[in-house]
Amino acid sequence: MARRTRSQEKILLALKGMSQPISAQALYIEMRQEGSTLGLATIYRALDALKLEGAVQMRTLPSGEALYSLPQEDRHHLTCLQCGISIAIDECPVHALEQQLHQTHQFKIFYHTLEFFGLCPQCQGILSATS
Repeated sequence: MARRTRSQEKILLALKGMSQPISAQALYIEMRQEGSTLGLATIYRALDALKLEGAVQMRTLPSGEALYSLPQEDRHHLTCLQCGISIAIDECPVHALEQQLHQTHQFKIFYHTLEFFGLCPQCQGILSATS
């Protein structure tokens, strides 16, 4: 592991205080409010470096926005394409596949995500009512 910069350490500390994943822009605003002088470009660079190290997990929403958090055991979601709600699910059907991929390809896996896209019950009702 390469030595981390002060910026990277500050970002990791800020992410430890977050209860949910956060965008780089929101992290920038949050850190500014806490008195940080880090620029947005520095935050993006540091997040990218931490992601490549496996110290930060990134999840891309259907809108294209990236959310960052500290790696957790697994991240699985049901995401509504209409309203954007994201429901975390606990089941993980891919643990065995992850092990197999690691052994077959000697690929170092830091974490994985699994995401299903569709319509939540509320949005299904809205679409049915307008049809």
